[in-house]
Amino acid sequence: MARNSELCRSNCPINFVLETFGDKWTLLIVRDLMFKGKQTYGEFLDSDEKISTNILANRLKRLEDHGIVEKTVASDNRSKLIYSLTPKGKDLLPVMLEITAWSARHDMTTNTPDAFLDMFGSAREEMMSTFLSELE
Repeated sequence: MARNSELCRSNCPINFVLETFGDKWTLLIVRDLMFKGKQTYGEFLDSDEKISTNILANRLKRLEDHGIVEKTVASDNRSKLIYSLTPKGKDLLPVMLEITAWSARHDMTTNTPDAFLDMFGSAREEMMSTFLSELE
């Protein structure tokens, strides 16, 4: 089910984003899908931030309800679900790159690789194309 701002407290674009992603876990799940190649519930649980199972299940469902993530049954194991970004989820790539670059500028202990920052500054479009092709 696609969500629209008509279901939010206001039609403000910032409010829509906050109601979609406004917690400390949701964008980390998007990060794991987008940049870390994670696709399964167990892989998300293994992230450095140590999300709890009930929060993970809730956030995956929220992302699915918002049309950002879709789940399919694994072809090799019918009891395993595979999560992936929808086109709407992939549209978050420029935002996620900007957040990463902003954090690198303002967090002196960030683990953002220097190579990322170099490419972000000099070849942003190429970087986005590379990430998008890896998501296919």
